[in-house]
Amino acid sequence: MSTFTPRGVIAQHPAIRDDIGDLTTRRPLPGPGLDQLDPFLFLNHHGPQVYSANNRGLPFGPHPHRGFETVTFILEGSLAHADSADHQSVIHAGGVQWMTAGSGIVHAEISPPEFLREGGPLEILQLWINLPARLKMSEPRYTGLQRTAIPTIALAGGGELNLIAGECEGQRGPVESLTDVFMSTLRLPAGASHTLSAPAGRQVFLYVVSGEIAVAGQAVKSRHLIELDRAGDGVELEASDDARLIFGHAEVIDEPVVSHGPFVMNTREEIAAAIDDYQAGRFGGLAQ
Repeated sequence: MSTFTPRGVIAQHPAIRDDIGDLTTRRPLPGPGLDQLDPFLFLNHHGPQVYSANNRGLPFGPHPHRGFETVTFILEGSLAHADSADHQSVIHAGGVQWMTAGSGIVHAEISPPEFLREGGPLEILQLWINLPARLKMSEPRYTGLQRTAIPTIALAGGGELNLIAGECEGQRGPVESLTDVFMSTLRLPAGASHTLSAPAGRQVFLYVVSGEIAVAGQAVKSRHLIELDRAGDGVELEASDDARLIFGHAEVIDEPVVSHGPFVMNTREEIAAAIDDYQAGRFGGLAQ
């Protein structure tokens, strides 16, 4: 019998449609009534959609970042990554990319040649996680994980958890987060129920990618970010339909957030410095 104290649902935040060219895109964060879910800053949900053969692929050519981390979930399709710190990879369905922009990086996220040529299904989500002031100028780093490198944990109440970062049931995810972030993806078949550990005081990130579930007994909708209180130490889930979720939690940073496009810092002066550094070429560039 569970000894967790369940967290309650504060609000459900819908993912608002905001397509990027021909890329189907929905965004629950930031959104109306929710600027951030400290330290979680931003989530884009691309797809699901099917690309035809000889397509143009993803539109995210070289662009800079500073001051935070990006976590990219490749649910369907594939994603090619290259950055100014000399990291390159092609990650396929079920894999994850975790990039620490830190002091500054230029990267590109595009479709690999095979996908451009053949097309196919695509669904990708990208989450931005803030860094505290003391870590914003960390050295950039990158981890690209194929599905086989991510541990799968069978849940007692049915379904499975794919452990990306943090600890769960005696296992540890392959990503060592700078700020002890816990991050996972879940699949829950209809009828499954489980209470996930979420230590009191930490901010929970719970996004329903697809399917219908109840959280703490309250029905919640697909493509909604679920905002929970921070008093309890568990998250009660029950699936009424086959469901797919992103579940994580992290310490609240509680510092000023000043963002400008691809830069997230603590002051406007730091944003101006980031722009100057990027324009002066101090972030480096991609090999041609």
